[in-house]
Amino acid sequence: MNNLDVLIELTNTIENRKNSSESESYVAYLFSSGQDKILKKVIEEAGEVLMASKDNDPTHITKEVADLLFHSMVLLSYHNLSIEDVLTELKSRQNISGLEEKASRNL
Repeated sequence: MNNLDVLIELTNTIENRKNSSESESYVAYLFSSGQDKILKKVIEEAGEVLMASKDNDPTHITKEVADLLFHSMVLLSYHNLSIEDVLTELKSRQNISGLEEKASRNL
């Protein structure tokens, strides 16, 4: 299994568990708690990434980024999106200057 397969498998696991019993699945618990709970977990994990980076501990950084990615994938699923949508967006930005890409956004 390659690394991309891990992301696809995790996406499938999230989709399969989001309608499970809260008592049996953390993903189901997050979904039943609603968007605000999911958003709080994403921001909490982002803060933990920041702290791990400040500690300059590669193992801790890796683990916290994994937690952030997982909770971000739960958020994507909440909005009927997936990591594949994010990868498609990243692919569309290849060979484009980050400054150019940012300037082209209609935000």
